[in-house]
Amino acid sequence: MSENNHNFIVISGARENNLNNVSLRIPKKKITIFTGVSGSGKSSIVFDTIAAESTRLLNENFSMFVRNFLPRVPQPDTDAIENLSMAVIVDQKRLGGGSHSTMGTITDISPILRLLFSRVGQPHVGGAHMFSFNDPQGMCPDCSGLGRRLGVDMSKAVDMSKSLNEGALLLPDYAVNGWEWNMIPQWGTFDLDKKLSDYSQEERDQLFYAKASKVQVMFGGKAMNLTVEGVIEKFTNKYIKRDLKTMSERTQKAVSPFISEGPCTSCHGARLSQAALNCRINDLNIAEMSSTEVGQLIRVIREIDDPVAAPVVKSLIQRLQHLVDIGLDYLTLDRETDTLSGGESQRVKMVKHLSGSLVDVTYIFDEPSVGLHPRDVHRLNELLQKLRDKGNTVIVVEHDPDVIKVADHIVDVGPHAGGRGGNIVYEGSYSGLLESGTLTGNHMKHPLQLKNECREHSGKLSIKNASLHNLQNVSVDIPVGVLTVVTGVAGSGKSTLINEIFLKQQPDAIVIDQSAVGVSTRSNPATYTGIMDDVRKAFASANKVNQSLFSFNSKGACENCQGLGVVYTDLAFLDSVKLPCDVCGGNRFKEEVLEYKLNGKSIAEVLMMTVEQALEFFQLKEVVRKLQAMSDVGLSYITLGQPLSTLSGGECQRIKLASELHKKGSIYVMDEPTTGLHMSDIGHLMAIMNRLVDSGNTVIVIEHNLDVISQADWIIDMGPDGGSKGGQVVFEGTPMAIVQAEKSITGKYLT
Repeated sequence: MSENNHNFIVISGARENNLNNVSLRIPKKKITIFTGVSGSGKSSIVFDTIAAESTRLLNENFSMFVRNFLPRVPQPDTDAIENLSMAVIVDQKRLGGGSHSTMGTITDISPILRLLFSRVGQPHVGGAHMFSFNDPQGMCPDCSGLGRRLGVDMSKAVDMSKSLNEGALLLPDYAVNGWEWNMIPQWGTFDLDKKLSDYSQEERDQLFYAKASKVQVMFGGKAMNLTVEGVIEKFTNKYIKRDLKTMSERTQKAVSPFISEGPCTSCHGARLSQAALNCRINDLNIAEMSSTEVGQLIRVIREIDDPVAAPVVKSLIQRLQHLVDIGLDYLTLDRETDTLSGGESQRVKMVKHLSGSLVDVTYIFDEPSVGLHPRDVHRLNELLQKLRDKGNTVIVVEHDPDVIKVADHIVDVGPHAGGRGGNIVYEGSYSGLLESGTLTGNHMKHPLQLKNECREHSGKLSIKNASLHNLQNVSVDIPVGVLTVVTGVAGSGKSTLINEIFLKQQPDAIVIDQSAVGVSTRSNPATYTGIMDDVRKAFASANKVNQSLFSFNSKGACENCQGLGVVYTDLAFLDSVKLPCDVCGGNRFKEEVLEYKLNGKSIAEVLMMTVEQALEFFQLKEVVRKLQAMSDVGLSYITLGQPLSTLSGGECQRIKLASELHKKGSIYVMDEPTTGLHMSDIGHLMAIMNRLVDSGNTVIVIEHNLDVISQADWIIDMGPDGGSKGGQVVFEGTPMAIVQAEKSITGKYLT
């Protein structure tokens, strides 16, 4: 092998999915961007070939014991892959992690902040672990560091407008003249006829929260010693501090209406012990710093001038600056990671890697521009360049023209999707791509056209005084019967306004988002869209047999693999192996079922058809309508039997769109529907949206894509920026008018 070849990742004969024996050389220590229509084979090269092989080779270094816990990665179908380095995959999978995982913990900024407080916070508390809500010594003892706890809902437990004699205590056990009620005057000097609202704070505290004490009580003429405690204190100890599950169902039913989850009363949601919360730097404690937006927090940290803290301050500023650079300055360190969007999650992962010290790594990004406003794309580009300049190979799958521009090398895959894709149609520089004549090259040259004839609305849906999250008392009208696009930089409040406020008011709206559509290996496009029912009926009537024979979840299933098409062989301490079923050969059906034909094809052959092939094959009106809808949303390349669990976020969204298209007179809400769509497919998507509006629907789209924004009838631009600097309506009007709007950041990018 020539010396020169070491500077490339060399792939020979890749055949994963629809790849046609692809051979490629990807330059190392450069940014290579893969483009092409959805389903052309980009992901098959980048994820199913390069990333899969790199992960597989890495996993082989671990012991059998450790490998048992790692996801199994099969060897990709290629002749050879040479010169791979370790791959770090930065995808859009949401960051889970529950309530103990926050933005600060996942980016490793919180440990540095804890170190800062342990060094220079006053009064001195101890080591950094004393400031961690995941450490027994640092967490608030009352809520175990969760910041929330179950407590008594006072509005339901007590009626302050009544006296004790009038039944002010609504908790079970405290009926007037009952045993517990009669005990109250025995241990405290309470006026039974005075309204509780007239009690002094001291009297209230005693009645509700008095700690347990022994009191002598006269009972049937005899003196007895009894333990008594405040009403709320007793209820808390008896029911809340015990596990509700250990109580009888009747007791649970009786007490649960009085219990609610709220901020912990001791730490007020800060999760930390009182000692940690009393320790301050420049008048702020660690919880207050963690709840300050990153953009402001940098300024606060810069003001710390204690020489002891200098190296820690420097490290903190550097990491916080990375978050600002990538446009996440509106987030706070205490933001729980499972509340971040897919695009935000991906950018947080990028920050984590930027602060790392790995070099000679292959970083693989999956559409990093998702969720980014055009204004912030240059920040993303700078980050990709920083990773490259540290000596890494950067590989990106991307559709955004502004990201594609920064590539050192471009690989365009196509020419179309599915069976008509899987080839390399162009390799080279950006300027070469523009002249290449490929779908991508041609679309990169199209200038933006602003819509000048906008539809008139037929009414309005009003949002009044919305103040959730960062919305600042927003009132806005959403026009009925037109296409409205809601825009604004990340964190400006678009999703809060539409997905939380608007959808609560419009519970019947059809929501088309990117969440998964069924993760079972038994669901596929044919079952999800309902085509399968019609196909089974057609097979049954053509062959005069029971239609359940044509279901691999029912009578027709191959008995060896129960209709899964694969068999798992468990090899004790070795990896369990997934192999195609040797009885049905992976087609999931019994042999006799395959004898039955419809127009010369068996049910297994029908499920192997792509949407495009099925459109030519079927004449059934209802099936053709559903297939056409899938083709219209750019899914002509997926097969009818492909498990839904293998679809990307953008594909999930489009299959939902296809199955909802026939409804009339409704409100459709779409959340970034262009995710994963090639420029050439955006035209199809716009045609679908316009068809929906023309048949009497109201369509509302949250979107950053300039092609979609430029074709709106009405634009609502949120901003002016993200986080506390956002949450306002900056502009309402048509595409032609937004270009003139001074305050709108979006308008500047449409010119």
